[in-house]
Amino acid sequence: MNQIETNLKKALADAAKKAFDTEVEIEKIVIEIPKDKSHGDYSTNLAMQLTRLLKNNPRVIAEALQQNLDMEAAAIEHCEIAGPGFLNFKIKNTSLAQIIKTVLAQEDNFGHNETGNHERVNVEYVSANPTGDLHLGHARGAAWGDSITRLMKASGYDVTREYYVNDAGNQIVNLGKSLQARYREYLGLPFVLPEDGYHGEDVRKIAVKLAQAYGQTYAEENDENLRFFKEKGIAFELDKIKCDLDNFRVHFDVWSSEQKIRDDGKVEKALEVLHEKGLTYEEEGALWFKTTQFGDDKDRVLRKSDGSYTYLVPDIAYHKDKLDRGFDLLVDLLGADHHGYIPRLKASIQALGNDPEKLQVDIIQMVRLVENGEEVKMSKRLGNAVTIRELCDEVGVDAVRYFFVQRAVDTHLDFDLGLARKQSNDNPVYYAQYAHARICSILRQAPDFKEATNYDLLTHEKEISLMKYINEFTNVVSDAAKTRAPHKVCNYIQKLAQHFHSFYNACKVIDPEHEALSAQRLALLKATRITLKNALFLIGVDAIEKM
Repeated sequence: MNQIETNLKKALADAAKKAFDTEVEIEKIVIEIPKDKSHGDYSTNLAMQLTRLLKNNPRVIAEALQQNLDMEAAAIEHCEIAGPGFLNFKIKNTSLAQIIKTVLAQEDNFGHNETGNHERVNVEYVSANPTGDLHLGHARGAAWGDSITRLMKASGYDVTREYYVNDAGNQIVNLGKSLQARYREYLGLPFVLPEDGYHGEDVRKIAVKLAQAYGQTYAEENDENLRFFKEKGIAFELDKIKCDLDNFRVHFDVWSSEQKIRDDGKVEKALEVLHEKGLTYEEEGALWFKTTQFGDDKDRVLRKSDGSYTYLVPDIAYHKDKLDRGFDLLVDLLGADHHGYIPRLKASIQALGNDPEKLQVDIIQMVRLVENGEEVKMSKRLGNAVTIRELCDEVGVDAVRYFFVQRAVDTHLDFDLGLARKQSNDNPVYYAQYAHARICSILRQAPDFKEATNYDLLTHEKEISLMKYINEFTNVVSDAAKTRAPHKVCNYIQKLAQHFHSFYNACKVIDPEHEALSAQRLALLKATRITLKNALFLIGVDAIEKM
């Protein structure tokens, strides 16, 4: 909450106490910026909120609030009643302009807040199997996950960014067999690529490197050599994933291994807890989990009749491990094909004695890559998927990051290559970066005016609109962090750029004949630049100084 809103809410709460001897929770008072500027700088519907409690006409309530309002304490220049009982406020320009001092003082920390109250949050995202390149679906999850963790860190949450490495199970066996087959192929030996294996060029290249390094050493097909290929395959693929993520400006604090969870006996320990609670049973040679007791549509198999575990079992152990590490909240980013998996995960968390709401899942919808009006087909297993690396090389990391977070993650996304390449205002990332570069250019050209100590000359409506919008930034960061919605920051960036261009087109910034006004307007530009830079950082996009 910014200082202006804080002061308004406190003044309104005090007015309600004076007028009606009624305690009003400050957090529940709604303050908005009216769309129609003639309605003032800020507005509240508090009178309507109190109607049921006070059993009176909202306009009568609004009049009483107005009469008991401490105008000076809230820096209110004018207050009027509108419509059925809205209170509209015109804030003193000197109070609005204080935001410039705040931004210039806080610089990179402007926008930071304590909404999270140091809540310990684990955010797990990407977590692609180490069996191939990261494709567009992973890229969207990577951009989204990284952005929400940046927002949470800026909002006072204690965030751990985690990647869960699925380095056990059938997909790893198939990776090992695929590498082994390509290894033998390079050596001129008979080979058979597994039907469910990985046929892409990346697997062949890894096998060639191994064959060149080890020759006939691992040519024989046996379990020991297969283990070698699995380990080498995981290491090669994981290094490549880490390299691509680093280029994509995505970094993790923890890399958790499924195999280590299995090796440490945590799977058996989780199953033991479920058994002790009477939540498992044997039927037809399989072990079942009574998930129907927790809202699932049917019970789920944990151990199949052949003795192998289903995917659910290590996931239960993994989430138990995260909760045992003391996190208050777990956030998982999962693909759209995992939607039906959520009730099972929540059931397991509840069954283990935890609040199921400690797990929150954001579903990542599919991405279509569109070029010249046609979809570019993707197929990971056959090796012709469009990768993060290729897309970033094509349109740049900034465009990819921006495009992947500008729309809510639970909506389908058409990634328009043509638009991403455009150097015009139609391209939202170009429009935002151009605004930042333009401000930097103006500041570079500005003479050395005496630094402004107050901002009493900033009275133009465009100046006031820009200051008000900068003042909203902290609220936007707080809300985007709380709702895990970085697209709200993208919306803010576009509007802030619009406010800047509108201000610059209407107000002459560098004017030697009016040095005091120029100095104040340059300070406003500096505050705008810092705000825009900070907003872009929160979604992992560079603030360009020259274009």
